[in-house]
Amino acid sequence: MNVALEEQSRLKTNLVGLQTIVIKEVVRLLRIWPQTIVPPVITTTLYFIIFGKVIGSRVGEMGGVPYMEFIVPGLVMMSVINNAYTNVVSSFFSSKFQKNVEEMLVAPMHNSVILLGYMTGGVVRALTIGTTVLLVSAFFVEEMVIYSVWITVAVAVLTATLFSIGGFINALLARKFDDVSIIPTFVLTPLTYLGGVFYSIKLLPPFWEGVSRANPIVYMVNAFRYGILQGHLKPEYIDINIYTAFAVIALFIVFLFSLALWMLNRGIGLRQ
Repeated sequence: MNVALEEQSRLKTNLVGLQTIVIKEVVRLLRIWPQTIVPPVITTTLYFIIFGKVIGSRVGEMGGVPYMEFIVPGLVMMSVINNAYTNVVSSFFSSKFQKNVEEMLVAPMHNSVILLGYMTGGVVRALTIGTTVLLVSAFFVEEMVIYSVWITVAVAVLTATLFSIGGFINALLARKFDDVSIIPTFVLTPLTYLGGVFYSIKLLPPFWEGVSRANPIVYMVNAFRYGILQGHLKPEYIDINIYTAFAVIALFIVFLFSLALWMLNRGIGLRQ
């Protein structure tokens, strides 16, 4: 009886802790919306204008669809990736820098709750901006019919989850504010631009197509594009098998979540 009450109390404590962290992250997102929501939307709108209208008018079609329509899924995923990562790395590092993390670590809740709370905050921000970007694309695309809402939403949520965990790991390892921008600048940006956002990897020479398949972002972009454009794309422009894409994303999530939780339990990056 006492064991059951103890377990129930522990569960309630963890749920309250999770709820508190998530509310804090969402309130932070909404409080500074001119910094968190507006800039990514403006940046992506410029991509639509420059790459879609100006360059796209010369490219014509890609994969049987207008070039503007082809790049919409890639640009949405680019927003999801960048904002999921940025939200968590900046928020958690700020908490670590201000010594707020210590209060969470001594609280009677599991470390996984801390990780899940920040992950959820990153996912909320990524999906908010991704949805906004998708709505903005309606002003540039004549007709956007989503082939599978379930696939589209699932890929967006899983991708946001993956890069939220990545941002958490970066924040754990960062020792100064400059360290927060190293991975986004030198890793995420190149991988995103080379991840099939603006082109199909089938257009590359065989060697470079093989190299591109080692880029995990290729699987996310193409799975999201599959969810939106599958009914319109020519079969030869479907770069990645949808089941393979989901398997790759899921494996990365499991690996990075386990790594982040292990680092948090060991206090790596926190004992300074």
